[in-house]
Amino acid sequence: MDADALLPRVAHGDHQAFEELYGLVSGPVYGLVRRVLRDPAQAEEVAQEVLLELWRTAGRFDPARGTALSWILTLAHRRAVDRVRSARAAGERERRVAERGEGPAFDQVAEEVEGSLEREWVRRCLERLTDLQHQALTLAYYDGYTYREVARRLSVPLGTVKARMRDGLLRLRDCLGAAA
Repeated sequence: MDADALLPRVAHGDHQAFEELYGLVSGPVYGLVRRVLRDPAQAEEVAQEVLLELWRTAGRFDPARGTALSWILTLAHRRAVDRVRSARAAGERERRVAERGEGPAFDQVAEEVEGSLEREWVRRCLERLTDLQHQALTLAYYDGYTYREVARRLSVPLGTVKARMRDGLLRLRDCLGAAA
């Protein structure tokens, strides 16, 4: 199936359709984000954010305005550009504070506290996953392994890794959504 056929199913909560759509678009999404950001770690993070956003907002897709893939890539491009702008603005704030010779700006302190709280929530939510879900997601998203490499490292079939990662991501989404 193509993205145009899968996206309406994803909008209705079809997990299998999301898994197929993920397989179809994760490469192009990462590639586009990587070209904008240039930093592989940030690109992975933003690509994951886009794919989670895709799961949550699939119902907003309007086929009258274009193809599903173009809509998804537009989401990815916007998210990547937002990240660039955010980094640029943070750098500018730090530069202004440094020029004045002051300590860290309130915004910087608030951002650090918020980031610390978010990391703590993610850590707590990861702890609630099954061992296989936790291991697979950690290997894939923190250590950068592909699905096949994760399957080899954990000595489980590729389909099992994909299913556990999908289920783990859904549980993370629900857990993190409850934290918001």
